[in-house]
Amino acid sequence: MEALSTLSSCSVISRTALKLSNNSRRCPPKKVDNMIYCQSTGTNAIKSSSSVISSDHSTAFMEAAGSLVLSPNGNSQAETKVKDLVPYERHDDGIGITKFLRGKAFLITGATGFLGKVLIEKMLRTAPDVNKIFILIKAKNKEHAMKRLKNEILNADIFKSLKQVHGKSYQTFMLNKLVPVVGNVCESNLGIDEDTSKMIAKEVDIIVNSAANTTFDERYDIALDINTGGPSRLMNFAKQCHNLKLFLQVSTAYVNGQRQGRIMEKPFCVGDSIARENLLSGVNHNSFPFLNVEDEIKLVLESKQALDNNSVSQKMKEIGLERANKFGWQDTYVFTKAMGEMMIDSMRGDIPVVIIRPSVIESTYKEPFPGWMEGSRMMDPIILYYGKGQLTGFLVDPNGVLDVVPADMVVNATLAAMAKHGTEGKPGSSVYQVASSAVNPLVFKDLARMLFDHFNRSPYIDSKGRPIHVPKMTLLRSMEDLSSHLWQDAINRSGLTDLADPNGNLSKKLENICRKSVEQAKYLANIYEPYTFYGGRFDNSNTQRLMECMSKEERWQFGFDVESIDWKDYISNVHIPGLRKHVMKGRGSCS
Repeated sequence: MEALSTLSSCSVISRTALKLSNNSRRCPPKKVDNMIYCQSTGTNAIKSSSSVISSDHSTAFMEAAGSLVLSPNGNSQAETKVKDLVPYERHDDGIGITKFLRGKAFLITGATGFLGKVLIEKMLRTAPDVNKIFILIKAKNKEHAMKRLKNEILNADIFKSLKQVHGKSYQTFMLNKLVPVVGNVCESNLGIDEDTSKMIAKEVDIIVNSAANTTFDERYDIALDINTGGPSRLMNFAKQCHNLKLFLQVSTAYVNGQRQGRIMEKPFCVGDSIARENLLSGVNHNSFPFLNVEDEIKLVLESKQALDNNSVSQKMKEIGLERANKFGWQDTYVFTKAMGEMMIDSMRGDIPVVIIRPSVIESTYKEPFPGWMEGSRMMDPIILYYGKGQLTGFLVDPNGVLDVVPADMVVNATLAAMAKHGTEGKPGSSVYQVASSAVNPLVFKDLARMLFDHFNRSPYIDSKGRPIHVPKMTLLRSMEDLSSHLWQDAINRSGLTDLADPNGNLSKKLENICRKSVEQAKYLANIYEPYTFYGGRFDNSNTQRLMECMSKEERWQFGFDVESIDWKDYISNVHIPGLRKHVMKGRGSCS
């Protein structure tokens, strides 16, 4: 009943925001200032001071210069006109990131998570004169919220640089800046009590939403409540904030779903559907149903009412995946995150909005120190199983690309975009994809070679103190080949081949051992398959231009040049050592 009530509140919140979807399924053409940038034939970049964006975000052309600005993600022939092109100038003082942060008040959700901690650490280290940071924490009362703040943030390893700087006054400094707020993005008015809500609304300058459920195969009702309903409720709260300068949403580059080729940095509008974009020319697009967020919420509520408690969990997972695939997304996580972006766009009004879309976020590249991470990220279970000799093959396109970006680069890009658009204060929505696949791709077969080299140079140690020698990772293109490989590998690793009868039939004991190992690996492969065979490459032109706006000092202090990453050095000397130290806590390593 609790989940039902939260979804009901989400549905109520959504009705006002979704009037657009009931009256006009497509985004109407809109005038956007400084929306499209392009490179001239000379050394100066140029930008448009006025442009008209077509309703389906299709191909954009420079009318005067005749140069292609954006490649389409859809099939329409509508054009974007770019007029009044003027020289683009970068000032020597750059964006003014630290200047912007000074004295500002922030409301941050998801602050106890991995990326949230990296963000807070960087803010307090580079701009200790920020006013305060309100941190929304799910807790039963203020005392519990303060306890979580101290245990999960103040005591985290990532803040050791700040501990060294402030010494004995570290806790005093942190508690003067960080204000725990009892709340929940899944509740009406964020679950904040009335007095606190009014106080925050009066003081806050920037809202950052990094709260999310990132489980790929999560229950649809749960993912919808936090990833779609959460941004909606936050935007409702944002409209109560008197001095708000910016609303920043941390999304994911994979909201682009099953788009292929070079994927541009364009916002979602209510009703957008990737499946509609991918329809062949000549097909009647009107025959394909529009995506309506409120209809999805109603579907969940009605489905839950018809299910018994024993079947609701599995059925909600199945419905989520079915709906995601129907509209062109690979799983429930990215589908509900995309709908969250749609809600923000439909509700924002005059509030400046920035959407940050990182790809797979992994350990820090440099700051506050290399290799810090918390919990296993996307590629880490595969790395750990392989290093322990428990996984010698995986379902993957050897020539495919894993789009990875270090957490500190994501945070630096976030702060740069925040300062730029927060200073400008212009209504509109700006999208930044912080990703590597288009400019510095990490190819799977190269990654496999890096893992092999690392674990042969620095192997895991088993429970008896012996080094675990791993073979080269076998990269397989079909589930059938993977299953066959896993079965044979499980038999070999079990050391129980003598339990097979003379005809080669497995004993019951050996079969059970192998089946468990194989099923675990196949489950992982099934979840990851849309990503290990992903055909899209995330364009990051907006993000690169953002970097061009920065001064030399800002690039040094807030750098996010993913093109500069040496993947072999990062994977072998930064990420895996960080994984072994901070996640595995040194287990399986030489003392």
